[in-house]
Amino acid sequence: MGFTMTRRGALKLTAAGLVAPWAVRARRAFAQDAIETHGLSSFGDLALPQDFKHFGYVNPDAPKGGLLSLQITTTGGNQNFDTFDTLNIFSKKGDGAAGMSATFDTLMSGNADEPDSAYGLVARAVRYSPDRLDYRFLLRSEARFSDGSKLTAADVAFSLNVLKEKAHPTYSQLLSEVESVSAEAEDVVYVRFIKERTRDAHLVVGGMPIFSAAWWKGRDFDAATLEAPLGSGPYRVKTFEQGRFIEFALDPGYWGKDLPVNVGVNNFQRLRFEYYRERQVAFEAFKAGAINFHQEYTSRIWANGYDFAAVKEGRVKKEAVHNGAPTGSQGWYFNTRREPFKDPRIREALGLAFDFEWTNKNVMFSSYKRVVSYFQNSAMEAVGPPGADELAVLEPLRGEIPQSVFAEPYTPPVSDGSGSDRALLKRANEMLLAAGCTREGGVLRLPGGAPFTIEFLDSSDVFQPHVAPYQQNLRKLGIDAHSRIVDPAQYKSRTESFDFDVVASAFGGSVTPGAELRVNLSSASATLVGSRNLAGVADPAVDALVEKIVHAATRADLNATCRALDRVLRAGHYWAPMWYNDSAWLAYWDAFSRPERQPKLGTGAPDTWWWDEEKAKKIGL
Repeated sequence: MGFTMTRRGALKLTAAGLVAPWAVRARRAFAQDAIETHGLSSFGDLALPQDFKHFGYVNPDAPKGGLLSLQITTTGGNQNFDTFDTLNIFSKKGDGAAGMSATFDTLMSGNADEPDSAYGLVARAVRYSPDRLDYRFLLRSEARFSDGSKLTAADVAFSLNVLKEKAHPTYSQLLSEVESVSAEAEDVVYVRFIKERTRDAHLVVGGMPIFSAAWWKGRDFDAATLEAPLGSGPYRVKTFEQGRFIEFALDPGYWGKDLPVNVGVNNFQRLRFEYYRERQVAFEAFKAGAINFHQEYTSRIWANGYDFAAVKEGRVKKEAVHNGAPTGSQGWYFNTRREPFKDPRIREALGLAFDFEWTNKNVMFSSYKRVVSYFQNSAMEAVGPPGADELAVLEPLRGEIPQSVFAEPYTPPVSDGSGSDRALLKRANEMLLAAGCTREGGVLRLPGGAPFTIEFLDSSDVFQPHVAPYQQNLRKLGIDAHSRIVDPAQYKSRTESFDFDVVASAFGGSVTPGAELRVNLSSASATLVGSRNLAGVADPAVDALVEKIVHAATRADLNATCRALDRVLRAGHYWAPMWYNDSAWLAYWDAFSRPERQPKLGTGAPDTWWWDEEKAKKIGL
């Protein structure tokens, strides 16, 4: 059914003084010229037709049942790996609980076979203007919240507005290009973007959670709460113990269970997240069956820890699954807001003290590869001298960026594997002295005369075997390098307020980088409390390249500009890059089955898996 603006709606808006007559005419023209689609993408290409039945990597006949118990492995908003004290993961306050996103629906849902496409969930279709500034999301009439109340355009408008105005920066910053949101009808959400909108702004809107405006009326969105906010997603909060676990139950009346985007997923009757401060404790819980799905991140345990009885008996399976998802960037980030780390020569020297080759062999069982790029293992990674397409982007910035950017991209040198490569430490020492540092009695002093001290901040000791030899090399240079392990709440507070010298962090990769680069790398985010710009990158050249990326009209332009940005960031030495693994290490109790193939851009585990009752009985579960 085509969209038309009713006469009553136009009169209502005009009478309220909100829309001038010319604007009404403009909207009518938009209605006539609008492009209607069943999906959205970055570059306008959709792989699936309007009548697709399900995604290609799922089993449409997967049964519903059983329990999936696991740990939180990725965070967003205010979430914390180690604890939780609020069920609102979108606010600026508190530590959000794992799994809460499963209780909320979104307008659109992504396809893990495509890099940047989304298809209708709450929205049955989308109409947009030729200039891509006006979008109307046409909602499904059957959409309901879990209490049975109808989900309307007013709820979507409320959600986008409150997220833009009050949410954690990881959400509010992404919605900065939304000029206005309104409910034109009960089933029509009108979103207007600013003229300078980025390429993916419509996808950002399509992926935001939808709240109940009625439920939030009279409640403080900013306040921490242990009352589960009303959602419309496939799961409801069943039970929890603050800071220890949270369990969800599949909603038997979930309104959207038969939609094409939901077929073959949300297969577990119960979904439970367990919290453990220590990885070894979590592993012991897995061995005991308290967790039945475990993604391993510790190479020592992966190499030597899976010799317990359940593995030998075949009740627990262990496998490395190739991950088609983009590789994230992990490293120790230097806080350039602080004086000792403002000079890139000093930052480069600090990076030379980390002996990856020794660490990989002696601590990580040679299981990893070295991260060298911000777009590792992708078409966006800079390799060799810049090509013509990259030079077209870089030449206007000549004089504002290091000359080295126009040659080979910076790559950390390969050490001799001794753990203390004298040649690299000598080179680091020379760079420190060239930057104005001095040495007195074995103590390295900064250009201002203060002793050079570095505190590595963390909330866990998991990286201590890796960072200890790194710190030992720094001490050989005369730097007082040490670790500070704090509780999760203090760690969150200090990192969000940028009260640290060095922190280890990993940022997820993306096939189609967009507005999240502003959150991670822009000058504006460098001073925004709670942003992900840990290094404090505040470079006009980086800002310019980020803007070109978020506005790139073709994938070729996107890739070339990302390679250019990669060169500039690597020349800036904002980090000591760590390591990566292009396979996911999975261990699980053999009570699951899975589709015939995994998604092209991920492992599909455990999202597309299901509980296999026969297997569970065989192993006594």
